[in-house]
Amino acid sequence: MAVLSAINRYPVKSCRGHGVPRAGVEPWGLAGDRRWLVVDEDGVQVTAREYPRMLLITPRLRSDGGLELTSPDAPPLAVDVPGGGRILARVWKSELLATAATSAACSWFSTVIGEPVRLVYLDDPTRRRPNPAFARPTDNVSFADGYPLLLATTASLAALNDWIAGGPRADEGPLPMARFRPNVVVHGTRAWAEDGWRRIRIGDAAFRVVKGCGRCAMTMTDPETAARGKEPIATLARYRRWDGETWFGMNMIPDSSGVDIAVGDAVEVVESVPAPDGPPR
Repeated sequence: MAVLSAINRYPVKSCRGHGVPRAGVEPWGLAGDRRWLVVDEDGVQVTAREYPRMLLITPRLRSDGGLELTSPDAPPLAVDVPGGGRILARVWKSELLATAATSAACSWFSTVIGEPVRLVYLDDPTRRRPNPAFARPTDNVSFADGYPLLLATTASLAALNDWIAGGPRADEGPLPMARFRPNVVVHGTRAWAEDGWRRIRIGDAAFRVVKGCGRCAMTMTDPETAARGKEPIATLARYRRWDGETWFGMNMIPDSSGVDIAVGDAVEVVESVPAPDGPPR
């Protein structure tokens, strides 16, 4: 039987996440997930793709939605949910209004990252939509890359690590699931079965599985040290490269909100197709 083996939340986009035993499902993702974003002076997202040491920043979400920030490069800082003016923020092709955090929070992130940046908060998650090619007009998404949640399976990670172990960069493996930053991790499936999933249920929550996840350079960064290598992209490119991208994990959109999911919940595949030989969706 497939079960939910881990739930991960990432309060600030591109910073370190943390596991939780239970999480609320909201229309735009897990409660508290990626509601905060770091932007440059032009309002454009700043991520660990360009600044790998962002992965060493640990944000802890407070019960009031604020943050407790720690980093090897700066003293701890508490950040309240801002109630001030809004600025225009850009995440990939999406432009939307977000609330600017205090100058102290912006200075803290600027010191850690080494560039002038600002911290912003998404006070209204209904301002942003996923790609309409894979979503409904009523769907929303937070500051996540493109979709409300990312799913991965332990079986697919094990298969990937087997490939790495038999390849020229075996010394870079095995890789932990943290490299892929999934919100939900499922145990008890066949490797790559998720490629063919279209609708699933986790506990009492229903989800559409809308698109495979093309992976980027962030997965090559060790989240514990911020050192960058070649894996997993080098191996995924040998086995799971289609349409110019490498694929691991599936993007999901909730069809249920106001319910919780918990580690240990049963995972039911409600609708599926045979796992494709090409890119998932």
